[in-house]
Amino acid sequence: MPILSDYLGSRTEDTIRILDDLVRIQTNVPPGENYEKVIDYAARKLKDLDFDIEKIFMPRELFEKKNPRLTHLKGERVNLCATKNTGAKKTLLINTHFDVVPASSNWSFPPFECTVKEGRIFGRGVADSKGGPAALFTVLLAMRELDIAPKYNLNIALTTDEEMGPYSGLCHLADLGKLKADYFLSMDGDSDDITIASNGNVDWQIDIFGKSYHSGSSFMGINAIEKSIPVMNELMLLKEKVEMRRSKVPASMAITQKTGMKTLMPVLNINMMNAGVKQNIVPDRCIMKGDRRFIPEEKYDDVHKEFDSAISNVKMKYPEIELKYSFDEIYAPMLTDINHPWVKEVQNIASATAGKKVSLAGAQGSLDVAYAVKVTGLPACCFGIGRRTQSNAHADDENIRIDDLVMYTKFLGKLICG
Repeated sequence: MPILSDYLGSRTEDTIRILDDLVRIQTNVPPGENYEKVIDYAARKLKDLDFDIEKIFMPRELFEKKNPRLTHLKGERVNLCATKNTGAKKTLLINTHFDVVPASSNWSFPPFECTVKEGRIFGRGVADSKGGPAALFTVLLAMRELDIAPKYNLNIALTTDEEMGPYSGLCHLADLGKLKADYFLSMDGDSDDITIASNGNVDWQIDIFGKSYHSGSSFMGINAIEKSIPVMNELMLLKEKVEMRRSKVPASMAITQKTGMKTLMPVLNINMMNAGVKQNIVPDRCIMKGDRRFIPEEKYDDVHKEFDSAISNVKMKYPEIELKYSFDEIYAPMLTDINHPWVKEVQNIASATAGKKVSLAGAQGSLDVAYAVKVTGLPACCFGIGRRTQSNAHADDENIRIDDLVMYTKFLGKLICG
């Protein structure tokens, strides 16, 4: 629709102003205290555009039950559902999250406002993930001004706590049955690739127990750190075995260019260790924590059994080691059929608006989108604004290119209206 595309190209300053409004609402988590402010801003915009609005609060009790490590977070956990029934045959679900990671003191620009410089927009969340809603609001406003109807009924879900998880606002809306649609576009992505798959994620913890004693007579105690060494060695053997595997799902272009890795791979990580209270005391406990990212071809039950087997090997070889462990699935893998018509539609429109072929790829990380897909069964594509190796999402001086913002606005217009 060339009239809409040309019109959107002339509304870039409006999009940047909306983006600046969103960035100035400090939704960094922790603590996540300003969610209701940003949800109310979006609700006003969408209500003015004749959407039916529903603000949904996750009960505190549920939030803390699902996220026991996040009980320190303050503020209401609030999300937005906005729907418009145009009488179309199919419904499109559009989602992203409004929460952002905190900003350090090392920024070159004020992080919670938009700064335009040398063809880029700097600000916390411009890439991850407030740029998408700014572009979407611009498209919807343009459609009203030009009297253009969407080709889909629209279900817009703007959510929170994606950056903390595991049970985000999107997960809650999925469980409430609020994500009814035929197709799913997540704006939580970048413009390098269209993400159609992601690795699953398990968080694990192993507690190794010893006996404290004065270190001058350490032989009278049991050193939990020393007892952790055989456990770690067994995990490293498992890591070597796991990381020899490869998925059939293509890796992102950025990862392939940087590492030569062409497909997704599973990983096993030891990420944290905590032990000891003082140099002259034998530690009586050592806590190891890590994660296991598993590819779409792997099953959680098999991944769990494999980890169990490694721990059983330790117990068999070193029966004197006392330990306990947990192994908790956070998100399942996601995989949308590469040949699904929805994938083809998103890819064709993205490629046409970007002026180059946009590839399909999987994400090494894990997504709350995967939880929603598991609940709803929807075909999902993740495509957003920004460059994986240039936009500094989660880092200092987060930014997007203005021309990427323009491209994405036109992409949404074509996708929604045809």
